[in-house]
Amino acid sequence: MGIHGLMSYVGEHKQFFTDLQLRNTKIIIDGNNLFHRLYFESNLDLQHGGDYDSFTDIVHKFFETLSVCKIYPYVVLDGGCDLSDKKFVTLKERARDKIQVAYSISRGGGGSVLPLLTREVFKQVLTKLEVPFVQCFSEADRDIMSLANHWNCPVLTLDSDFCIFDLKAGYCPLNYFQWRNLCTCEGTLDCYIPARCFSLERLCSHFSHMNKALLPLFAVMNEAIDNVLKYLKKHEREEIRELLYSSMEEYEQSDVKLEDFFQNGTYESQVMRKLELPQWMLEALAKGHLSPFISDALLLRRTILHVQVENMQRPSAHTVALPIRQVIYGLLLNASQNSEVISPSKQSNKLPIVREFDRIQKTLKKSFVPTTMLPLDFCEDHCCLATLTEVPRSVQLKLLLETLGVKASILQPIPSPLWLPVAVTCYWTRYSEPKVKLHHLQALLLGMVFGELHRTSSSPDPVIFSVKDDKMVYDQFLKWKEKNFQKLLDLDTAHTFCQWQCCLQMGLHLNQLLSTPLTEPDLTRLYCGTLVHRLCKELKSVHAAENLLISSPKMSQLYCDLLHAVKSTVPPDFFQETTKTTKSFKEKNKQATSQAETIRQHATLEAQPLCDVNNRFASLMVED
Repeated sequence: MGIHGLMSYVGEHKQFFTDLQLRNTKIIIDGNNLFHRLYFESNLDLQHGGDYDSFTDIVHKFFETLSVCKIYPYVVLDGGCDLSDKKFVTLKERARDKIQVAYSISRGGGGSVLPLLTREVFKQVLTKLEVPFVQCFSEADRDIMSLANHWNCPVLTLDSDFCIFDLKAGYCPLNYFQWRNLCTCEGTLDCYIPARCFSLERLCSHFSHMNKALLPLFAVMNEAIDNVLKYLKKHEREEIRELLYSSMEEYEQSDVKLEDFFQNGTYESQVMRKLELPQWMLEALAKGHLSPFISDALLLRRTILHVQVENMQRPSAHTVALPIRQVIYGLLLNASQNSEVISPSKQSNKLPIVREFDRIQKTLKKSFVPTTMLPLDFCEDHCCLATLTEVPRSVQLKLLLETLGVKASILQPIPSPLWLPVAVTCYWTRYSEPKVKLHHLQALLLGMVFGELHRTSSSPDPVIFSVKDDKMVYDQFLKWKEKNFQKLLDLDTAHTFCQWQCCLQMGLHLNQLLSTPLTEPDLTRLYCGTLVHRLCKELKSVHAAENLLISSPKMSQLYCDLLHAVKSTVPPDFFQETTKTTKSFKEKNKQATSQAETIRQHATLEAQPLCDVNNRFASLMVED
């Protein structure tokens, strides 16, 4: 989590650091720190939902630079929330802060909020580049320290906690890691990256040879003093002592041996043994095949939904994906109830509940969400969580497609890597609010075509790269992408695409939990926020979507197939514009979102009255 103000203090004292020419070494990388840093320091767009293609290029360049210097990276990612919940208060505070920052960005102000799918994109790039990585079961700091000391190699991060850890080979702060400034050793062709390494010994010497063993105590005094003020009675002093000791343990090496994972693909720890999770799930979490969202929902029955740059006057963009999340929760938590048939009248009392933390306007609230009871035909094959991977693929696929409301037949004309995104797009089109307009859908699908154009135009295979027209169309898309935007964001358009990302994120999680019955899509080129928003403007004003691809028959056909698939799941007049606001139109629009809203209205077991009595979502939320 870091120690407030410590990194700033250390940064002001250059004598705490040694200069390094980093090359010919292993290095342990704090993955969460790295993808935040790479996205934010590269001036990538933050208003329009993420430029994942540009981010992908930056991650590629970073690891290519390490390779040139013969630096062998091992990336360690944080997992879910700690089971002890020591840091839950801090997590909620961060979530509240992000809501305020996202609001600022939506109004043209400053701040940094990571786009929703950045972590998933980062993992896909690591996989493609064959960079070894592991996903821990909670915060990764202690596991990183243990691995770095075992291999006697430095750690790359920007977490001030690493100023306290006793690392044999030191800690290289990311802000002093000059990977963009590649240098060559004198008299050789060997390359190195200029860096600085923090020295714990130098810090202790500065304070008259402070004992290193006392540094963890110094690190937790923020927390300790607050609690001392609360516990003034004599008989409670032991409680304070235990709190201090448990906090200091955060700075000791863990029992986890990540080197076993990087050598054999599996590892053990005390935490894992206590969890008693199925072996397939432990391996999938460690390999990053399942998200920390899954472990939080399963073990803590609690999830914190990531805020986006959206219209804060509307219900959270995550609302539209609630039915998908409920199926995920059902798969994780309903295993013990699958054998009994529960009548609808008893479901609300019987089904497990998950606490969701999400925003309502600009405030963090929690709601109580009941899981979805799984279909009986699925329950016949799924006895418990341990056997979920043994369910026939056809049954897994059926549950996924039924959740998204899509028939397999409509996906057949489309390339298989786009099946899941198109199925999610069908779901989003039906349930998004405000209602998806035709130019929104067209812009989104053209963005997918842009990703396919990138694949073909960058391929060395002459069979794939056979049409010069594809390159011409691709270059035109790039020009639109690079056009400057006005300062003010179209909030409703942004909100609509934020809802699509929420649906895609949960569609991905559900697909992964069901052992990927649909091919995992390439997220690195699937959505480019600046391009999709620019295409929205172009389609509203001058261009017809079909005309943008007229010089590439192959891509034009792909676009038509995508559009036909989505349109086939909605009524023929769904995108028809009308100037009259009649009662029947209102009811039709209301019906399009009724499923998500009805479930949300029943999602709370208790509620407190809020100021806005006209807010239909007010009764769903409980102040934390």
